[in-house]
Amino acid sequence: MVELYGHSNSRRDVSAHAGMLSQFAGVRLMELSDGVERGIRMLEFRTGTGLRFTVLVDRALDIAECEHKGRAIGWHSPTGFRHPGLHEYEGEGGLSWLRSFSGLIVTCGLDHILFMDDDDASQYVYGPRTSVKSSLHGRIGTIPARLTGYGERWDGDECTLWCEGIVQQSAVFGEDLQLIRRIEAKVGSDEIRLMDRVVNHGFYRTPHMLCYHINVGHPVLAEGSRYLAPIRDVVWAAHAGEKYRAQGVGYRQLPAPKMGFHEQVWQHEMAADAAGNVPVALVNDAIGFGFQVETRKEQFPCQYEWQNLQAGQYALGIEPSTHHVLGKQFARQRDEMIWLEHGDERRYDTVFKVLDGAAAIGAAEKRIRSIAEQPKEDYPAPSGEYRKIPGRTA
Repeated sequence: MVELYGHSNSRRDVSAHAGMLSQFAGVRLMELSDGVERGIRMLEFRTGTGLRFTVLVDRALDIAECEHKGRAIGWHSPTGFRHPGLHEYEGEGGLSWLRSFSGLIVTCGLDHILFMDDDDASQYVYGPRTSVKSSLHGRIGTIPARLTGYGERWDGDECTLWCEGIVQQSAVFGEDLQLIRRIEAKVGSDEIRLMDRVVNHGFYRTPHMLCYHINVGHPVLAEGSRYLAPIRDVVWAAHAGEKYRAQGVGYRQLPAPKMGFHEQVWQHEMAADAAGNVPVALVNDAIGFGFQVETRKEQFPCQYEWQNLQAGQYALGIEPSTHHVLGKQFARQRDEMIWLEHGDERRYDTVFKVLDGAAAIGAAEKRIRSIAEQPKEDYPAPSGEYRKIPGRTA
């Protein structure tokens, strides 16, 4: 049944109350037409509960805007949702990614994540190319998708909004990887499901890394908002040492926007529930509003927390990752790199959930705490213990 406006509705009930489902919910294709966003195809999803989000077809099918009952969730940076044709991947010493960085989800990968890297290219058997030079967080987030379908699907009295597409990251004498992405949301729900497959379409043995930069903004993020996670251990902090407390911001509770703030990043070792799921949330108790990200531990064994609390760029990032924060060479040294042969694939299943009201926040917090109690201190000493990631081959 479809839950709308406090009532359970059959498909017949929904049809009887309007000429088209789009009066209540739906998914439609549009195009942005001004400024740096001009020419980007965008899918708008509405579930009928007040959940609305947009998917940028021409930017890897990433989720850009996200709001619930008029309250923003997804982060909008000053860059806007820049058209990929304007992106300069090699620019600014590898940091030009920051000129296209905006939205609820920015996908990082498919063969590289984290900071710039110069990696061995011998697997591509091309003499003039001795190395693969990667910029910050890789290429995939600024590649347009081939949209293979979208729409509404009824299964009995349940209706699912969906889209699917293929994003291809390829080079002659280089990687040929496909991201096959499907996004679903049920009419009458406050959840978004993201289902990804990364496939080696080519015939070279190719490294694979993936990270979701999930960026939550105001008003979910506000003074007093809390980061909730089943943290077993704090592994690493970019600012650890003498500067660990210098900005007066720990990992648990967030301040108002600050001037002159330098980003802070942690890697947390997360525990999973009995089914292998890892829920992480940011909640604003003052307005009874939160956002939860749930991943699979075997798919994303690592997780980072990113704080960008600078005034005018105010965001918190929940970042599930296939690899430890020290990057590609660290993964190679520990034989933790994922290598894909032709036809090999990796799957990733993620659920995003709006926490609407104190009861929803309380239930999420209770569940997270039942998995693991996060450290009570704001500045836990990083252990430096990078757990071996199972199931990887050199």
